[in-house]
Amino acid sequence: MRNKAGPGDGKVNKSITIADIAENLGISKTTVSRAISGKGRISEATRQRVKTYMEENNYKPNVIAQGLAKSKTYNIGVVMPSDYGIEDMSYFQNCLVGLQEMASLYGYDIILTVCNNSDLGQLERIVSNSKVDGVILMRTLIEDEAVKLLLKQEFPFVVIGMSGYNNVIQIEHNHFEGCKELTLMLLMKNLKRIAVIGGSKAHMVTSSRINGYKAAYKELDENIPQGLIYLDQDNSIMIERSVDNIFLHGADCIICMDDAICSVVLNKLRRENIEVPADIKIASFFDSMLLKHNVPAITSLSFDVREIGRTACKTLIDILDGIKVKEINYLGYKVELKESTR
Repeated sequence: MRNKAGPGDGKVNKSITIADIAENLGISKTTVSRAISGKGRISEATRQRVKTYMEENNYKPNVIAQGLAKSKTYNIGVVMPSDYGIEDMSYFQNCLVGLQEMASLYGYDIILTVCNNSDLGQLERIVSNSKVDGVILMRTLIEDEAVKLLLKQEFPFVVIGMSGYNNVIQIEHNHFEGCKELTLMLLMKNLKRIAVIGGSKAHMVTSSRINGYKAAYKELDENIPQGLIYLDQDNSIMIERSVDNIFLHGADCIICMDDAICSVVLNKLRRENIEVPADIKIASFFDSMLLKHNVPAITSLSFDVREIGRTACKTLIDILDGIKVKEINYLGYKVELKESTR
């Protein structure tokens, strides 16, 4: 049991810390800090519990602790890429829901800002004006100016996705292993000519997925057929042209790197009376609502997108509370084989 002064003995107990109060009351250090500073959203009942505990134990926060508590904004900046497309909306919406759920649980608010790699004005303002305590980047790039800025400023931040930069806290579903496992499963079904249609090569997630695809072929000592990899496919016209080329190269399966791409592919196949899975097998990411009612059901590599939002937010809050966190936190995935690849 921790040493503490008896109630009313008049001695200030210097051995008690904010962490001790949090542990004894079963609340977070953030909540204790809010009660001390008088800032932020917590219930009056909780504020009173903290106040009573402090009085009973003759606890007086030191000047440094008070300053730290009062300087906190209890805001988290979330940076969404400005170049997102309609195909990305489901992902970002679910991720934001997870972020908000965790932020609310710990008494933080979300400040959403939209930036692109060549214009970080909004991000620079919220950081330089001390509007937020930390930042979460919702997408990572191979050449990432936002990451460079936050590293230079030594500002607390977490990225959703892999990063090619050192000393960056990363939260990611393991796209490399997931795409590798999905491709291996399809190869072992004797589908040797597997095509891939994906998005921007500038995105780290695209790099992770295509490397997983290539690793599957390498593991089985198979050569990747020519003319079956199509990246930077960012509109329906490009996607449909890639499908035409894929058929010219004799593919027996197509992996779509997101469900919006898959929707375009499926619509084209229906128009041309090409049957799935009889004429071509199809697999996709993320098993979203876009494909939920498709017939036949689409084989998918699925992720819990809300989970990654919750985990990223909790990780940043831990950093702000001085808790040591892992540099890379891989979350799980699930390969669901369905009628489209049978």
